[in-house]
Amino acid sequence: MTVAVSGSTGLIGTALVRQLKAAGHTVKPILRHKPDDPTTAIHWDQAHGSIDAGAFAGVDAVVHLAGESIIGRWTESKRQRIRDSRVNGTALLSKALASLDPAERPGVLVSASATGYYGDRGDTELNDDAGPGKAGDGFLSEVCIAWEAAADPARDAGLRVVHPRIGMVLAREGGALPTMLPAFRFGLGGTLGSGRQWVGWIHLDDLAGALNACVQDDRLQGPVNAVAPHPVTNQQMTQLLGKVLGRPTILPVPAFGAKLVFGELAEELLLASARVLPRKLESVGFDFSYPTMEAALRDLLDKPHEQAA
Repeated sequence: MTVAVSGSTGLIGTALVRQLKAAGHTVKPILRHKPDDPTTAIHWDQAHGSIDAGAFAGVDAVVHLAGESIIGRWTESKRQRIRDSRVNGTALLSKALASLDPAERPGVLVSASATGYYGDRGDTELNDDAGPGKAGDGFLSEVCIAWEAAADPARDAGLRVVHPRIGMVLAREGGALPTMLPAFRFGLGGTLGSGRQWVGWIHLDDLAGALNACVQDDRLQGPVNAVAPHPVTNQQMTQLLGKVLGRPTILPVPAFGAKLVFGELAEELLLASARVLPRKLESVGFDFSYPTMEAALRDLLDKPHEQAA
């Protein structure tokens, strides 16, 4: 199978590409710079709305992961980049795939989304059927709604379209965990706000496997919650980090402090509660290597880091 991947050099893309290649698949990265060999990669230019649609000939599946990082204070320009990189990029890619002759179209577009779709939902259990009309409020929810809708041209053209709604990714190489570790290792870690907010999370290896399942399994389409089967509260996560590191967790960060430092990002990402469950992945028999956060943290923090070959 030949799989085209945008965002192939990012945290998630790198892990996915590694898994795809290990399984014997061919990967064609979708790049912002023109490749030296146009047969091995696909060029696109989001800023000018151009993409080499013909380069998708022979591609069986497309995984779209590219997008501006949400980390940082959400200034107006930052918010615009977050939204445009997702919505405009997805629309450009989706329209390009829809424009192809049916015989040349890839069979599936796996276009990333996020659990931010759900907003702040307290203790409510959120499965994959929480679709249109069941989104939350706020900037991230609005972005996710538009992000998923931007794939409509591909959907209307007959492609199987999957939207993995990705939770907090646990990894050594990036994401939330490395930013949290220094404070926790010095015994300065603690809960954020009330600590009662639910966190949908997933180990990077399981996320790569879930994305691969979205590519391979025709039963998966529409929104798919890409999270581990056992969400935790922020308080539970704090306690587990302290347990695995063998450090105390006695310095809570009040909600106003988080908002003061991180602004709107704190309110929508760090303090919001989303108890998200991976019902569709479970229904197709997806096997999580790290179903609990303790197992994930012990894999990431107990073992010496091994560089991938």
